[in-house]
Amino acid sequence: MHLNFFSEENNRVFRVAELNFAIKQLLESNVPLLWVRGEISNLVKAASGHFYFSLKDDQAQVRCVMFRHKNQLLREPVANGQQVEVLAVATLYEQRGDFQLTVEQMRPAGLGILYERFERLKQLLESQGLFAAGRKRLLPAFPANIGIITSPQAAALRDVLTTLRLRLPSVPVVLYPTPVQGAGSAEKIAAAIAVANRRAECDVLILCRGGGSIEDLWAFNEEVVARAIAASEIPIVSGVGHETDFTIADFVADERAPTPTAAAQRVAPDRHALLRGLQDQAQHLQRAQRNRLQIAMQVVDYLQRRLVHPAQQLQRQTQQLNQLQQRMQRAFAYRQQHQHWQWQSLVQRLVKAKRTAQAQRLVRVDNAEQHLILLDPKKVLARGYSMVQDANGGVVSDAGQLVIGAELRITFAKGWARTEVKERGES
Repeated sequence: MHLNFFSEENNRVFRVAELNFAIKQLLESNVPLLWVRGEISNLVKAASGHFYFSLKDDQAQVRCVMFRHKNQLLREPVANGQQVEVLAVATLYEQRGDFQLTVEQMRPAGLGILYERFERLKQLLESQGLFAAGRKRLLPAFPANIGIITSPQAAALRDVLTTLRLRLPSVPVVLYPTPVQGAGSAEKIAAAIAVANRRAECDVLILCRGGGSIEDLWAFNEEVVARAIAASEIPIVSGVGHETDFTIADFVADERAPTPTAAAQRVAPDRHALLRGLQDQAQHLQRAQRNRLQIAMQVVDYLQRRLVHPAQQLQRQTQQLNQLQQRMQRAFAYRQQHQHWQWQSLVQRLVKAKRTAQAQRLVRVDNAEQHLILLDPKKVLARGYSMVQDANGGVVSDAGQLVIGAELRITFAKGWARTEVKERGES
């Protein structure tokens, strides 16, 4: 439904139901979810479980409804005269045309300021790394001593002690008494944490308190407590309030438990579970030992079947030696015969190679002889040529090398002669 719905149809006559529906749509689409503060009056708790009441101040009032699935989440009872803050949707009850608020959440008036303080401190400490998983320490698996920081009169202390006694009764418990509610309680909680660290007699600390309103648990939202938890050398488990309660201490602690009882369960292993585990391991060891014994007995039986009388074993070994001797003799004879065949083959190959080499040498000698015959200078001289040598015995093949008057030696096919150069010319 848009704002121009009526302006476009200002001549139209509406039925009452149509008008109320249009007004309801207009409200719900234009008025956001908002917090409203006032005093409860005219409270009616219907048989259906729904709450009907008025929220008023000194100048006005408005009808409200809080349906059962919402009011079941309230921690405190609702009564007339209470100053509250409600998170609600503005709407119209069409059947009567009544303007009303449909309440989603309700809290005591003034809690808004506490929630703002809570969020500011939470953001500050988170930005400084106090919530980082890397700085949190592991809890000891089997603590030698367990420390509890709480009020001696707190019901949570009885729950924690009962749980520890049932789970691990042999472990000593040290109580560091401190108020957990009221003025100055935050500083005393921080001091108790410091005392526990100074005495260093415990392996783990439980910081606990039972459930309550945000005001009751506020000591665990103070910065001094958060800083003390962060500075502790001893791991701390926070078990404050109920499962739905979250405090700053929960975020800084090394581990957060939803309740004090759960915190005790977290630090102390269950002796019954440990005993069951030991029994399971004992049974496992017994089965393993029994299996190994059975396997050893089978091995003994197998070895016993393999045992042989020394005489039989000697006879068997003698037969094996005889067989080995026969195999060696056959192998030696075969090898000897094979080597003889190889020797004969090599002899034949050598004889053949020798004959072939001799024939080839004869052919090469004949060829060389013929070649030498062809190269014999005497054969050349026999054909009418002669050889001219200078005084040094060098062969003269170029007339240009000669000097007039030089003495030469001329060799013929038969004999030789000396002569003197009288004249030379170029061919």
